[in-house]
Amino acid sequence: MATANPAPPDQKRIAETVRNRLPSRAALVNLTPLAGDASNRRYFRLHLEGGRSVILMQLASPEAFKQSEEAVTGTAAITELPFINVLRQLQSVGLPVPALYHYDEAGGLLYLEDLGDTTLAEAAQKGSSEITRALYCEAIEVLARMHRQPVDTSKGWLAYTRGFDVPLLMWEFDHFLEYGVVARHGQPMAPDDARIVQETFERMAHAIAAAPRVFTHRDYHSRNLMVRSGTSRSSVAASSALGVIDFQDALLGPRTYDLASLLRDAYIALDETLVDELIALYIDRSGDRALGAGAAGFRRLFDLTSIQRNLKAAGRFVYIDRVKGNPKFLADIPRVLGYVRRNLEKYPELAPLRRHLVPYVPELQS
Repeated sequence: MATANPAPPDQKRIAETVRNRLPSRAALVNLTPLAGDASNRRYFRLHLEGGRSVILMQLASPEAFKQSEEAVTGTAAITELPFINVLRQLQSVGLPVPALYHYDEAGGLLYLEDLGDTTLAEAAQKGSSEITRALYCEAIEVLARMHRQPVDTSKGWLAYTRGFDVPLLMWEFDHFLEYGVVARHGQPMAPDDARIVQETFERMAHAIAAAPRVFTHRDYHSRNLMVRSGTSRSSVAASSALGVIDFQDALLGPRTYDLASLLRDAYIALDETLVDELIALYIDRSGDRALGAGAAGFRRLFDLTSIQRNLKAAGRFVYIDRVKGNPKFLADIPRVLGYVRRNLEKYPELAPLRRHLVPYVPELQS
């Protein structure tokens, strides 16, 4: 069942807003739709006189912000658009997020700074190994800055009212089982297999949830990091090359969650030597608090979090196909499950999980 998109935005309303509400006070020349993601939001590029442009985000409905598209925990009332609340938080600590020029609340329309069309994934695929390394080093620098924010619950930041607890982590594990196993396999797991898998997932969820919590983007990967227009491919400026988007589902979580999202990415596989270097850089930039039980303990938590994150992604991609009618993410399932297979083989204590889960997931078979 495909999810219905909102009606096309009113171009007359947009033209009036651009002329009267935006800082440029420019005339609208035309509007072009942009390729969407898996959300119910739609995006457009507004071309303005003088060669300028603005990104228009259209919500599924003006009231849609009251329900997150991701599962969340927390009891805080949603009184402000989460995108704007998290945007204000990240702006307050100088992180590279797009400027918000205007929010047409009645129309469910946000007018945002145009960061261009080049994602980190595209830049890494097209650029040299030196450029890829430089861009990913910057992504780590930005991530470390994001995680160093003090957790101050007095400022009304929505991200600090919700977090990755055991129930939420288990919801994501169960999401994988529902769609990545049962929906794909066509039948439930055998009771003994399901019991062992569930028990192992619960132990992993408790280990991940026990880690100290920091601000967590929740989708910090190569398609949500934009290489800003004008960035030279021969010299990456660490202070301005990347812009961060799609942060509205931020919450408190282990620092390894965003790190796993970036380095065990569904859309691009990094060389393992570079992954090791980037983990070391993250630890260096984050300070001693990142290590906790030491380098080996941090790496183990990173790998466990990667398994959880990648299984959730695989299940989500099947869900997006089966429920939203969008099959374009199915091609990325082998990559994310390849990460899982290698991590399962790395830790002997996960042998029972391998034994009872692998028969249902072809990509996990050696």
